[in-house]
Amino acid sequence: MNLVNDASVRVHSEENTSANSKVQASKHLVSLSGLPIASLNLLRFLSSLALFGLQVYTLVLYNNSWAYIALTATYAYVVLLSGLTLFVGPINRRIVTTHLVTVLFVSWAISAYRNLWPLATFNLKPADGVEGALLWIKFGLLTVIGVVIPLIIPREYRPYDPQNPSPEPHPEQTASILSMTIYTYMTPLVWTAAHTPHLGIDQLPRMADGDEMKNLVHRGFDFLDPLSPKAQGHIFWGLIRVFCKVFLIGLPVLSDLGVFFTYLSPIGVNRILSYLETGGSGSQIRPWFWCIWLFLGPFSASVIMSRYSFSATRLLAQSQGLLSELIFEHSLRIRVTSQTSSDKESSTQPSTLDSASVAESSILADDQEQEGVREGAESTAESRTKASVNDGSAETEKNQKDKDLTGRINNLLTADISALEDGQLFLLNIFFGPPQVIFSVIFLYMIIGWSVFIGFGFMVVLSGLPGLIGKMLHSTQVAKMKASDARVQTVTETIGGAIRMIKLFGWEDKINKQIDGKRSDELKLLRKQRLLILWNVLAMTFIPVVTMLATFATYTLVMKEQLTPSRIFPCMSVFQILRFHFLGFSQSLNILSSGKVALDRINKFLHETELLDTFNTDKPSIELTSPPTIAEAPIGFRAASFTWNVDSDSTFSRRRKFRLTIENEVIFKRGKTNLIVGQTGCGKTSMLMALLGEMHYIPLDTTSLVSLPRDKGIAYHAQESWVLNETIKNNILFGSPFDSERYAKVIKQCALERDLDLFEVGDETEVGERGVTLSGGQKARITLARAVYSSAAILLLDDVLAALDVHTSQHIVDQCLKGDLVRGRTVILVTHNLALTAPIADLVVSLTPDGRIQNISSHISALEADADTEKDVRVTAKTSQDLDDDNKVEQVRSSGGKLIVKEEMEQGRVEWSAMNLLFRNTTSSGFSSLVFWVSLLLIMFASRSASVLETWVLSRWAKEYEYGNLPPLSALHYMYRFIGVVLVSSSLVSIAYTMYILGIVRAVRVVHQLLINSVLHATMRWLDTTPTSRITTRCTQDIASIDGPVIIYIHSFLDCLFDSVTKFIGVIVMSPIFAIPGAILGLLGCWIGDLFIRAQLSIKREMSSARAPVLGHVGAAIAGLVSIRAYGAQEAFILECHKRIDRYTLTARTFWNLTRWLAVRTETLSGLFAAGLAVYLVYSDKKDAASTGFSLTMAVGFSSMILYLVRMFNQFQINGNSLERIQQYLVIDHEPKATEGGIPPAYWPASGDLRVENLSAKYSSDGPNVLNNISFHIKSGERVGIVGRTGSGKSSLTLALLRCILTTGKVYFDGILTDDINLDALRTGITIIPQVPDLLSGTLRENIDPFSQYDDAVINDALRAAGLYFLQKARHQDEAREEEETGNLTLDTTIVSNGGNLSVGQRQIIALARAIVRRSRLLILDEATSAIDYETDSVIQASLRNEVARDVTLLTVAHRLQTIMDYDKIMVLDAGDIMEFGTPVELLKNKDGFLTGLVDASGDKTKLYELAAQAAS
Repeated sequence: MNLVNDASVRVHSEENTSANSKVQASKHLVSLSGLPIASLNLLRFLSSLALFGLQVYTLVLYNNSWAYIALTATYAYVVLLSGLTLFVGPINRRIVTTHLVTVLFVSWAISAYRNLWPLATFNLKPADGVEGALLWIKFGLLTVIGVVIPLIIPREYRPYDPQNPSPEPHPEQTASILSMTIYTYMTPLVWTAAHTPHLGIDQLPRMADGDEMKNLVHRGFDFLDPLSPKAQGHIFWGLIRVFCKVFLIGLPVLSDLGVFFTYLSPIGVNRILSYLETGGSGSQIRPWFWCIWLFLGPFSASVIMSRYSFSATRLLAQSQGLLSELIFEHSLRIRVTSQTSSDKESSTQPSTLDSASVAESSILADDQEQEGVREGAESTAESRTKASVNDGSAETEKNQKDKDLTGRINNLLTADISALEDGQLFLLNIFFGPPQVIFSVIFLYMIIGWSVFIGFGFMVVLSGLPGLIGKMLHSTQVAKMKASDARVQTVTETIGGAIRMIKLFGWEDKINKQIDGKRSDELKLLRKQRLLILWNVLAMTFIPVVTMLATFATYTLVMKEQLTPSRIFPCMSVFQILRFHFLGFSQSLNILSSGKVALDRINKFLHETELLDTFNTDKPSIELTSPPTIAEAPIGFRAASFTWNVDSDSTFSRRRKFRLTIENEVIFKRGKTNLIVGQTGCGKTSMLMALLGEMHYIPLDTTSLVSLPRDKGIAYHAQESWVLNETIKNNILFGSPFDSERYAKVIKQCALERDLDLFEVGDETEVGERGVTLSGGQKARITLARAVYSSAAILLLDDVLAALDVHTSQHIVDQCLKGDLVRGRTVILVTHNLALTAPIADLVVSLTPDGRIQNISSHISALEADADTEKDVRVTAKTSQDLDDDNKVEQVRSSGGKLIVKEEMEQGRVEWSAMNLLFRNTTSSGFSSLVFWVSLLLIMFASRSASVLETWVLSRWAKEYEYGNLPPLSALHYMYRFIGVVLVSSSLVSIAYTMYILGIVRAVRVVHQLLINSVLHATMRWLDTTPTSRITTRCTQDIASIDGPVIIYIHSFLDCLFDSVTKFIGVIVMSPIFAIPGAILGLLGCWIGDLFIRAQLSIKREMSSARAPVLGHVGAAIAGLVSIRAYGAQEAFILECHKRIDRYTLTARTFWNLTRWLAVRTETLSGLFAAGLAVYLVYSDKKDAASTGFSLTMAVGFSSMILYLVRMFNQFQINGNSLERIQQYLVIDHEPKATEGGIPPAYWPASGDLRVENLSAKYSSDGPNVLNNISFHIKSGERVGIVGRTGSGKSSLTLALLRCILTTGKVYFDGILTDDINLDALRTGITIIPQVPDLLSGTLRENIDPFSQYDDAVINDALRAAGLYFLQKARHQDEAREEEETGNLTLDTTIVSNGGNLSVGQRQIIALARAIVRRSRLLILDEATSAIDYETDSVIQASLRNEVARDVTLLTVAHRLQTIMDYDKIMVLDAGDIMEFGTPVELLKNKDGFLTGLVDASGDKTKLYELAAQAAS
């Protein structure tokens, strides 16, 4: 899918809405009314006529009283109204219908009271009974038109936006009242799922337009967006304002109604038992009426609560979507800068955003001055121990990791957004609490008098206990979320950015231990949290029990009243309701803690993250003199300074952060080519960023100016090229209309023709995540093609030639930069390659190392004025070899252009193998796990049996009162029994839960270990074909699901299972005949649950899959943030985010609505079972009141629990989808495991001798060979350069040596066959430095020595050999003001994720130092110095010659011929074959040779021949 094109089309279509849209919308709405509404309206009209006729007949025949005359007039009015509904328009029809339904329902209610109610009494008769059968015919007609038709008639579709109605409304928008009440509109979806292996998202109805993100943004952003004047205060209050009707009216009203209907069942029990106690003496209402209440109570409460949940979950889904979109849109405004604190000691540096795929982290390249590296005595191990170093940097590292932006955003979009899901439970307790307590007090007072106030007094006294535990829970939750952040950040950084580096270095096991350590810290807090929840549950259990005992004691011992069954069992039900309320309240305290922390974090991100100056409303605006008009606006600066942080303009110490300063004026020439040149780190890229508004602008005086006119468009090429996970074609178009002629020219001018020929499907080839199918040169040229193809008048190109060989660079300059597509456009080019670009330059701006202007002039005078630049020109005039990584081309040849595989999705129920991941890992062995679960189940069964025993003790106590007054001592005796049983039950519950938590926490730790270990040991091919967002989702969201819902639902299921079993035993002991209805109830529940789970599992899987694209889109956007803003493509990315969030919201809404579908049906069965048992006990069994009360209590408990059991099992299955998704990643393609036989001798490798025999290699089993039976021998200590064109096999050879791809043949390293060596040992013995190095967040020391294996002296020596000191000393020598000490890199300097606060060149230097410090016998440099200026590169090569041990073999994939011309040998590859291999002098003797051709074509032929001759001498 073309993200930008699709989005632009949508914007275009929205902007061109036709003038007659209102007419079309009206016609569409009329068509949606459809035949059902018209048919039912006609039926109502005919029935009204019939009713009116019968009423007239009754008036004439039986009664002509004024009441009958009024009723006849009412029915005539009904006929008139029902007739109008057939002819008026939609709006008037809604008004008429509402009035008609009201009149009919009132008439029906009056008739029911007069004629139905008397049937439920012993002494009343129907008021209109004289009419006989005619009465019931009229009542039937009235029921049809006044109740049935209003319930079943579909509602007319009312679009959110009348001018843009949905082409196909969601069924919930047109469903009838009855369908909405019992969710029958979901039944077709359930049946479809039951007959389909998997219910795909495309089979779901179109989402309701009120849920669409575009409408939600229009509705809510004014109150949520921190830039909106209406958005004031915390984000929570903004949500309240957006959803005020639901929060303040809808949910409170529904909760009050739900509470009211909850008490119908206890009232029914009271009346039934009272009837049995008295034998019906004095009863006025028949018992079957109260039996119906046992059904109506649960059913009505379920319907109301389902509606409440419908509103709450819709609010939840809309809130999550709104917040996700708000976080994304806010991210597009953020300054690309380090989110670390300004630590005075470690001087943390600006950073980019992405830890997973930083594509534009080089915006700080060549920009900054780092802290100085301590040398000499300060650098030795004696100067500071490693322990003190780690202690000293702990807080800095913590602050840095807490503030890493990508880690924060990932957590905000996953953990924090998910933490809001249970917020509905908190709202439920908030809305239900007060009315529930009030209704309870009223009900209990009516039954047991003022003793209830004594009990509630105890409740008030004890209510402080949960508060204390709640505070502990809150602090534990905050600590746990911080620990989760640390783990998630490490996992995200490892998997998203550094996993290839980790594998190439053989660090999998060490990194796994680091992650496991963070996981261990997280699980300690999880264990503490769960045990605190246990204490909270016990407290909430004891409070109602103590309240009940105090009440009963007062009633029997003080008031001297009889605690009969009709009092004790209804009171038990009410106290049980209070107990569940307190338990829910205790859970809501934890939820409140989680939700508050989550909202606080989102709020902090929105209000405290540093924004671009354009969006920074806190800073006063600066008045500039004589602002130019758009037509004459210059491009450049005047009297301006720029920093990466807003606070950087203040001086903390003599060390300062980088500042770009233009003291006078720099105005670029319009329509011309302008160059920005200077040394690495001098601020060339910063100048482009300052133009784009990415840096903080500090005017130096009132004439200050920074101007970049955007009216004709801006195109930007980042130094580290950024591509979308799209096709090559879509990456080039980037939303622009396709013009075949222009497109063909761009392909040719950007030298992409040969590259496209290498791909099977050409420009339809997917580039993959972060462009994994492309080489660095290909990405650079595609990004350049995007800029050239655009219609932008201004092109900002950052070092576009750095990744290209001299021939390609010359082609780009001649064909592209001089070509017709660029001619007349303003080009501002950052470059080191002055030899090629100087001839086309009309203006050259040269910068000093400290970020000031050194020279502004035409290219000739600038080169003459700057001796260093002139030296660069001479050095530049040499041939370089194509950088392109040939291995990238081959990865997609055999896949039809498709690299990323479609995510696998299981079908049916969650397999046992997935669930067994937890069950078998609760202990260290399978047998001990079996013992663990058997012991746990026995204890849980005993605890639930004790719970049933509590009810039995109370029933025995009540039974005593049926046969006379109970002495006080006997009452105390029963109270002591009850207390003893409660204590035993609570003790068993505590033991079982503690045992469960200890075992399950161990299991979730093992699952996490298995997942991380599996991913770290996956093959490179699998990593290339699997988006990191999918892996990250499993390591974050799915692990969070296991830590939370999964372990909760497992325990809840087991608890419900034993509760159901024990209660069922109680039922069949008292009423054996009900064993059959109970079994039928269980079977029906299982059948309904099976239908439900088939649909819900599919939706849950789709829901899980729909989350990853949102994260992937956000990650990609953040990675290319500067490019997106430069092109002005924010709107396109926002619209795409809308689409992806909508997809997730659709699955989430369906998920919750299916849950309500199940709840209504299970509660209906529960009520029917309880009511049926009550009828049986009253009319057939004739048991005493106490036994009946016990049976009813057990029956109600069993019927609700067995269906709750089905729901818990289904919920476990649904959330067990996370286990299933993790299980999928445990059976992926893995590299060979380490074995005892694969451990090499301790001395190995003693030398760098490398011998290759008949080596062939391929990237996949069905792919073509990229190396063809090559053989060579390199002696220890030899330095070998490797050259070749794109696709020749250069990088493939380096990967084959490390066994990263499939190989055949033999490779001997130091005399041992590498196939026989464990991979970790092989990759430890060989070190490779890739072209784009991966760095980890932490200090510089931790990046070079992440496992604390070397002292500071060794690390400093490696940095010196890598050229860092030379670079920084050169700066100090050029510094004009020595009193302002330039900040340089120190070992304690904080490095952000992927080295985002360093230039690419600095990152390559650090990677080189990391390789040197390993002291491997074989060192491979794969374009390792491509982004380093020429002079520094020469120093690095000299260091490698002189300071690296003589017996270290060096293989260099060459970017610059000067780098390798003095090597011992040069290998020339072409199409996977060795074309030439020998000393440079030998190869140059072949006048027709490949190397000779390259050298002869270079601009520095003589020098290259001299270098070759020197190497031979």
